[in-house]
Parts: sequence; C-alpha cells; structure tokens
Amino acid sequence: MFKNHLVLKTAVLFALLLGFVYFVPAQTRGVTAEAQRITGDRFTISTRTPKGARIIAVTRPNRAMLNAIDRGLTDLFAVARKNRYSRGLRYSDYTIYIAKADRNRDAAGRYSPDIAVGAAQYAGSVYDKGGYIYAAGMVVSFNPMAFVIAEHTSDLGRVSNLVRYEGEHLVLYHNDRRKYAATADHSRGGGHPILK
Repeated sequence: MFKNHLVLKTAVLFALLLGFVYFVPAQTRGVTAEAQRITGDRFTISTRTPKGARIIAVTRPNRAMLNAIDRGLTDLFAVARKNRYSRGLRYSDYTIYIAKADRNRDAAGRYSPDIAVGAAQYAGSVYDKGGYIYAAGMVVSFNPMAFVIAEHTSDLGRVSNLVRYEGEHLVLYHNDRRKYAATADHSRGGGHPILK
C-alpha cells in the first residue's frame, strides 16, 4: 500500500512538472503571437539581459542594448518601491520584445525609433497617421508581463526610459488597479513618468 501511494505521488508530481514545462512555452508562444500580430515582425531570437529579463527580438541585441534594458528596469523597481509597490519587481518577471522600427525619426527629425500600431482609441486624434500611430512601446501582456519596443542603434538612454515607462503600466496593473485604470490610456492625456 505504501509503495503504491509513493508511486502515485511521484506520478502526480511528474505530471505537474511536465504540465508546467509545456505551459510556460505555450504561454510564451501566445504572447509572441500577439507581439507578432501587433508589429508584423517575426521574433526568432531569444536571450536574457545580464540581470535576467527575457528578451525576444527580431535581431540579436548587443550588450549595450541589454544593459540599457536592465538600467530601465532598475529605475522602475526603485521608483516602484518608493511608492510602496512590491509585485513585479524582479528582472525575470519581464519579457521585452524588440521589434524592427517602423520609423527612425519623428516629424521634427529627431531620432525616435518607433513601431506603427493600429490607431484604436487614438483614431481621429493628432496622432492618427491614417489608421495607425507611432508608439515608442506597447504592453503586450499583463501575465506574463511583456511589452514591445523598437530596435535602437543609438540613444540608449531612450531605451532605458522606454523600458521604465512601459514597465510602469505593468507595475501599476499588478499593484494599484485604480491608478492603472486612470493612466493606462494616453489618448485622454497624461504621459510618463507616471510614478515619481
């Protein structure tokens, strides 16, 4: 009887672990499919930043880009703790998709790698470029926590800021739904930084 119980426990544990192993990649595949739908890109590169954030990209990011992402998350975590938030403050909590830029300069000619996304609630606004807008970044998933930004070849300080700013939405979603709801949609005004 004891031996059968031990075998059953072992089988259940194995099944749970196997389910987890298959669930995580399936979950990631779903988020990746959404990122690909939004950007029109195909993400084939997977790596991690030195501090452990997951990166899924169109082309392999260099060390400077990975460090800029970590700096942005470090800044995000510091300001989140200052505001007494505790959830979503590990590098490994985040997946950052790096898409091809749909433009590299804004209307004023400044370096601004951005992605074109459907206008949605911005339709008819000054941001509407004919059914789409240029976005610096966009949240792709709340669970797992994921967002997309464009590739950068310079101005990596901008990358750090983008990572912090997109991360603000995710931190607020997991820690303060009221504030998240009030700041999630920039079409009604407001911008970043949200957390001070």
